[in-house]
Amino acid sequence: MTTLSDVLAASTGNWTLVPNRSRVTFRNKTLWGLATVTGRFTDFAGAGTADDAVSGQVVIAVASLRTGIGKRDEHLRSADFFDAEAHPDITVRAKGLVPSDDGAARMTTVLTVRGVSKTLEIPVDVEVLDDGALQLSGRCTVQRAEFGVSGNLLGMVGPTTELSGELVFTRD
Repeated sequence: MTTLSDVLAASTGNWTLVPNRSRVTFRNKTLWGLATVTGRFTDFAGAGTADDAVSGQVVIAVASLRTGIGKRDEHLRSADFFDAEAHPDITVRAKGLVPSDDGAARMTTVLTVRGVSKTLEIPVDVEVLDDGALQLSGRCTVQRAEFGVSGNLLGMVGPTTELSGELVFTRD
């Protein structure tokens, strides 16, 4: 049986994110918790390095936000929420990946939204795909207001957002 430590040891080198094989999504409760808005980002790029430690960065273009409703997308890109004009990118910087007791891993990241950076510990699954690519899948919940994403007409938008990514990397 291959362990995560074995996978990480065999993954030394530089890796590039493959956007057309990856997904970056979000979910947020709205209408006082009665409905959920789901969305995705369609434009992102990234790279990473695995040696003594895992590091890397993914840059997500806020303008690529899509929920399926154009007016809502425009509002989410506005200064009420992401303020895409002043803060065109969301960044996720990986600072380390360590195996956890349950066989998965924990990645230390710095998430930057609207110029506000917070360190997050994210549980991730690491899978070696048939073609040798690595897929990292993770999910976390953040408090929107901590990042200055505070638009909330009459309390209709919940305070937390679930972020998830399924990121596929190929060796350089």
